[in-house]
Amino acid sequence: MYRQQRLAQWQATQLNNKFGEVIEISGQDYVQEVTNAGKDLWVILHLYKQGIPLCSLINQHLATLARKFKDVKFLKSISTTCIPNYPDKNLPTIFVYRGGEIRAQFIGPLVFGGMNLTLDELEWKLSESGAIKTDLEENPRQQIQDQLMTSIRSAFATKKDSESDED
Repeated sequence: MYRQQRLAQWQATQLNNKFGEVIEISGQDYVQEVTNAGKDLWVILHLYKQGIPLCSLINQHLATLARKFKDVKFLKSISTTCIPNYPDKNLPTIFVYRGGEIRAQFIGPLVFGGMNLTLDELEWKLSESGAIKTDLEENPRQQIQDQLMTSIRSAFATKKDSESDED
């Protein structure tokens, strides 16, 4: 009996952890891999192009996230093979789907914060869409912004103090 329960648990885990890598698709694969993926399945699609450094960075981060969140289908596609004439200025682009419906979209380099994008920041961004359940407790980018504002405030306060000392 115990053995059957363990087997059932293992099989359920295997069903939920069926991915674990980023799969390259073409435009022909889109309907099968995204639209017909299943109603309860999250799909994250990265549109990219070779030679764009931020796209390469995101592909690296997504490979790590795919290993961490094996219940989510991670896909990537060269932008113009998926969407003919898709403009390079919109790259990188990430679309998040559930049940074949688009749930979130991240379009263009500014959305990602440029080449300083960390793995944690991308994980947080994707978790905000609902696609992944992050174990991060707060937005890593918020800490950077808070530190920046604190240093600006302290520099400003120091400048004001030195000006009042001169009076």
